[in-house]
Amino acid sequence: MRKGEIKRKTKETDIAVAVAIDGTGQSSIETGIGFLDHMLDLLARHSRMDITVKAKGDLHIDDHHTAEDVGIALGQAMKQALGDMKGITRYADVHLPMDEALTRVAIDVSGRPFLVFKVPFNRDKIGTFDTQLVNEWFQAFAMNCGVTLHVEALYGSNDHHISESCFKGLARALRAALSIDPKAANEIPSTKGTLGG
Repeated sequence: MRKGEIKRKTKETDIAVAVAIDGTGQSSIETGIGFLDHMLDLLARHSRMDITVKAKGDLHIDDHHTAEDVGIALGQAMKQALGDMKGITRYADVHLPMDEALTRVAIDVSGRPFLVFKVPFNRDKIGTFDTQLVNEWFQAFAMNCGVTLHVEALYGSNDHHISESCFKGLARALRAALSIDPKAANEIPSTKGTLGG
């Protein structure tokens, strides 16, 4: 199994993350931020990866450091789990509907980090969660996982549904892109012969 494990401790957060790419979608998520826990549970379930996140952060200030650092640690763990990326499908895209919301997610598991995030929210908060932190999480994840990631909400009116479609879209895109291509299982999917360099 392709597995990764990262521990990250700063003055702001203390985080332990474990990822098994070839899992069954099991999750154990404890960040202290209910909405983020919900989104990461969806990510695990729909990607079919097993994800464990234990995070303690300076939530007395706000959710920013914890949300961002969880994205960093999860991205690093996934990059570790991918190794040399031999045999992966590499590219994937999905249109993910969530009730009235529709989001397009496209990914290149290339080793070259880049994020395009075109997701306008209608309000500043989803419950107590700052909607700006959805972008922050995706930025931290993409940069540390080493993926080129495009996320665009095509339409939607409910911010919870919009956010959920982003995370589920990422999950389904990862599920496809990280799957092993049976026709090229022993090949690195790049004309350079390497990914990430």
